[in-house]
Amino acid sequence: MANNLMKAFDAAFGHPRGKVGELGGRVMAKLNAKVEEHVVEVADPTMEEVVLVLGPGPGVGLKLAGERALKAIGVDPSQVMLDEARTRCAELIAAGRVELREGAAMRTGQPEASVDVVVSVNNLQLWGNRAAAFHELRRVLRPGGRLVVSVHRMALDTSEYDLMREAEQAGFADVRTSFHQYGGVVPPAVQLLAHVPA
Repeated sequence: MANNLMKAFDAAFGHPRGKVGELGGRVMAKLNAKVEEHVVEVADPTMEEVVLVLGPGPGVGLKLAGERALKAIGVDPSQVMLDEARTRCAELIAAGRVELREGAAMRTGQPEASVDVVVSVNNLQLWGNRAAAFHELRRVLRPGGRLVVSVHRMALDTSEYDLMREAEQAGFADVRTSFHQYGGVVPPAVQLLAHVPA
C-alpha cells in the first residue's frame, strides 16, 4: 500500500507522467504560485537577460520570467510538464520569449556562459548528483550571472550549510541561504542565492 502511494506521488510530482502527472501539474501550478512569483522577483531578470528555468513544471514561473526577460528557457525531463508549460506559455513561445527543451539540472543542453540567471523551484531534491548539477549551472552562467534556488525544507536531505558549500565548490560566490514561509498549506522553503564572479 505504502509502495503504491509512493509510486503515485512520484508520478504526480517527482517525475510527472501520464494522467496522474497532468493532475500533479495542476496542483503544482496552484500551490507553487507564490513561491514562483517570489523567486522570479528575487532573480529580477531584465529585458536584456536570458533566464534558464530548471524544472519549470506547469510553467507558472517560466511565464513570469518570460514576461520580464529577453528570453526564458525552460528545461524539464518530463514531457507531461513540458506540454503543460507549452500551453501556459503559448503566446510567449510564439513571440520568441520562451523556449522549452527536454533536459535536467546536470544536463541543461545550454552552451557555456549563455545565460544570465538560473532559477529553480522545488526540484533540487530531484537533481540526483547535486555537485555535478551545481557545476553545470556554473558552466552555463555568464560572469556576474545569478542563481536563485528554492526548495521545500522538508525535501532537503542536507543542511543549508552543506548546500552552500556544494555551490561554493562549484565556483559560485557570495552564496547565502534564507528561510521563507508562504502560508497556507505550502511548506516552508529554503532559498539559496549565489552568483558567478564577474
